Parts: sequence; C-alpha cells; structure tokens
Amino acid sequence: MTIFDEMVTEFGPQTSVDKTNAQHEVMQQITLSGLQRSGFFEHAAFYGGTCLRIFHGLRRFSEDMDFTLTEKNLNVHLEDFFPDIIEAFKLTGREVVIKKKEKKSFGKVESAFLKDNTDVYDIAFRTEKSLKVKIELDTDPPLDFETEQKLLLKPFSFMVRCVTLPDLFAGKMHALVYRNWQRRVKGRDWYDFEWYVANKVPLDFAHLQRRIQEFNGMELTKEEFIFTLKERLASTDIDLVKQDVMRFLRTDPHSLDIWSKDYFLQLADMIVYKE
Repeated sequence: MTIFDEMVTEFGPQTSVDKTNAQHEVMQQITLSGLQRSGFFEHAAFYGGTCLRIFHGLRRFSEDMDFTLTEKNLNVHLEDFFPDIIEAFKLTGREVVIKKKEKKSFGKVESAFLKDNTDVYDIAFRTEKSLKVKIELDTDPPLDFETEQKLLLKPFSFMVRCVTLPDLFAGKMHALVYRNWQRRVKGRDWYDFEWYVANKVPLDFAHLQRRIQEFNGMELTKEEFIFTLKERLASTDIDLVKQDVMRFLRTDPHSLDIWSKDYFLQLADMIVYKE
C-alpha cells in the first residue's frame, strides 16, 4: 500500500463518494507539502473553503485550492513550483500531471469571477485523470489581509501560511454575494457562511471592502453590504443550495433541515465585525 493509499484509508471512507472526497483531500495535502518545500509560501498564502476544511475543521469536503500572493507581484507564477508538487506526489507513490486551464474553458459565469491575472491549473493522476483538484493563484490580489502559520502533519509535518479567519470570512462573503451562478448555486458558500457565524468569527470588513472595490468597482458601507447580502439570501432557491452542498458533507444531512431563507436572514443579523 502506498503512502497515498494509507492517507485515504485514515479517513475511513464508507462509500464511493466518501472515497473520492478523501482522495481529493489527500491530493490537496500533498500539494500543500510540495508547495511548502518549494518556498511558495514565502510569497503566497492559502485561503478559501479548502483552507477552512483542512485547518479549521469545517465538516465538508472541498475540490478547489485557492492561493493569493501576499504582495502584488506579476512575476510569481504557479508553474515555477510544479517540480516540487510532482516530486511530493512521487514520494507518496503517485504520479500526476498538471495542466493549465485556459479561460475559454470556463463557463461564462465562472470566468466572470476570475481576474485575467489569476493562474488556474488542474492536478490529475496520470492513470485516473478524472480525479483532479483545481489550484488557483491570484497574482494581483486585493490586500489588507493578515496571515498565520498553520501546522499539517501529513504526509509529513510542515507549516502552511494561511489567511486568518476574519479575512477568510471576508473572502467567503464576497463570493456568496457576488458569485453569479444563476441556477448552478454553490451551496458550499451558504454552508461556510453558517459556520463562520456559528463560530463567532468576526468579519474583517476592511478587507471585504477592498475585495468589492477591486472585483466589482463599488464602495459599500456595512449597512449597504448587509442589505445586498439579504437580497441575495432572499432570492436564492434554498433547495438548490442544499442539493449542491449535500455531497460534500461529513455530518448528519438532517443538520440542513433548518435551512430556509428566514434562517439565513437571521444569520445575517448575527454577523460581528473585526475591530
């Protein structure tokens, strides 16, 4: 049994969906180990739902890995760090290929949420190309965020530079409100929103304002943002939200029974802000 297989087994997958989710997370952890050895985190930080899952115990799996440079620098690109990612997988008994995703391969909705200077790649197994994770690096990011070092023990002990929780919350709220998925609702945004509020994570509104300004060209007060958020929550089909997130959960699916528009509107009133 390879190190990769041992890591998957530790998740105790019961179904094929469980196994696929576990394989995705193991791929993500190995990718992080390769990036760490390459010196990538001297320039960049990990953020997004996968960061929340791996380092903060979010009880849902995630497919994509999002990274941001800590300073604007158009000369840093993911390709520079691929040899170390590939080597990290070899050390765990697997071989991977890394391919760039051209912007034209994205749907209109997805591409509209990516800036032109965002590098996007798929990491896939040579023998199972359908099993892959997507990695993104924003080389011209909205700034005004903080980072911290977080420990990961597998495939070996190492540190990953991560965006702090209040700023992760800001990134998630920006995605929830401004990601235009039409009927392809990303229910994982709603699930994460609930997690942040339930765990009393304060929202870094200054960073959220920076993201809205750079991505959307707008400046909003807290009151204006909450109004926009509530419009979004009230106009979304909650059944579609539940359908999207269900396959990623490691928790009792009945935990979603309370989900309704009114439930999320009340969560919006419970947001606290970083001072």
